[in-house]
Amino acid sequence: MTHQRIAVVTGAASGIGKACAERLAADGWHVVCADIQLEAARVVAGQIGGTARQLDVTDEAATEALAEDLWSALGPVSACVACAGVLQPWDRPHELDMKVFDRVLDVDFRGVFLTAKAFGTRMAQGDGGALVLISSCAAFRSTPLHAYGPAKAAVVALTETLAAEWGRSGVRVNGVAPAYTLTEVIEKQAREGMRDLSTFGADLLIGRAIRPAEIAAPVSFLLSGGASAITGITLPVDGGLLASGVWASYGGIRPAYAPVD
Repeated sequence: MTHQRIAVVTGAASGIGKACAERLAADGWHVVCADIQLEAARVVAGQIGGTARQLDVTDEAATEALAEDLWSALGPVSACVACAGVLQPWDRPHELDMKVFDRVLDVDFRGVFLTAKAFGTRMAQGDGGALVLISSCAAFRSTPLHAYGPAKAAVVALTETLAAEWGRSGVRVNGVAPAYTLTEVIEKQAREGMRDLSTFGADLLIGRAIRPAEIAAPVSFLLSGGASAITGITLPVDGGLLASGVWASYGGIRPAYAPVD
């Protein structure tokens, strides 16, 4: 197995992480599916011929131990996608439980840092590699997500700092910032009446929500040799959200043009 390229994806049991694991396996990587939900990670790993490992990304010792074990058992890891994350309710600031606030920052920022530190440092001390840190378009625009948005903005800053830290050591660090993506969590919220899927993503220029595979595709590119001169950027994969601007004040995004006879 050591002759294969090794990639690690955290949060690989579902959603964007699962899509990234599937895409990287299709690209020829041996993918380590790391997730706090081990049984679900095993299902994904079994489907793609990968390896499943349990990981709580907020546990520094466990994250370091996983990296050390993978280098010993499989060989050098040359790609890592830090995708594990949690969402939050869109409460007003005075209603937001600080335990929820702390949990979001612990997973969505600190967990990304610990993952990048464990794998990126070893890449920098070895044969190099590439990391993709999953942020969100909530990092770039105001939302009622008073913990999630700032945590994802911190990931954007972290992407730049780590790219500078490790660039001369042959490690590229980039980010991907999705907008409304139709994951299992969103579908569950819809079943529970928290979301209206008929409007979810309606303000994107493409007129629909994004599919997880559409996030995995640019992640694949950023980890590939085709992106060898790209580092320190966060790529919005937003269906045009950031370009929608103030169109609502002018009647909204234009509908599709009528066919010409």
